[in-house]
Amino acid sequence: MTDASPVLETDRLILRLPRSGDFERYAELQGDERAARHIGGQQPRAAAWRKFLQMPGAWALQGFGMFSIIDKTSGRWLGQAGPWRPEGWPGDEIGYSLHPDAWGRGYATEAVVATIDWALENLGWDGFIHTISPGNAPSQELARRLGSALRGPGRLPPPHDDIPVEIWGQTRAQWQENRRRFV
Repeated sequence: MTDASPVLETDRLILRLPRSGDFERYAELQGDERAARHIGGQQPRAAAWRKFLQMPGAWALQGFGMFSIIDKTSGRWLGQAGPWRPEGWPGDEIGYSLHPDAWGRGYATEAVVATIDWALENLGWDGFIHTISPGNAPSQELARRLGSALRGPGRLPPPHDDIPVEIWGQTRAQWQENRRRFV
């Protein structure tokens, strides 16, 4: 990683490392049955706190993790997006999850494009994947919009190895071509 504390900006968003103040909205996302059903299931507040700590821990130990997505105008935490690679993961992932009140506004696309660019530039990845629940049509549509293709079923490491996932992805060269759509 070239910068210990990167901050990315898009037209509407600031993407930065997670902060403790982000937790309230993160806990709302994790506590919402619809929002959490494809990202490990609904979590009570204490479990959401432990899960929240994964991203700051990833940044501290790996030098990367998902960014907090912040609305430039309101300062509200909208979700998280970015590079993610836990032990045993099926590849270098660009993941994303948004608070329900941020759905349908193009924030995910805007944030994910910026984080893909950052990951490929700073982490030296030759490509990336998205692990998506087979029933998660909105995430599948985002993957398609980005130019990722379904590579087939995948397997997560224990204790999540019984959860069905699909692997979507693309190479660095494919992203360079697909990136032109977002200029």
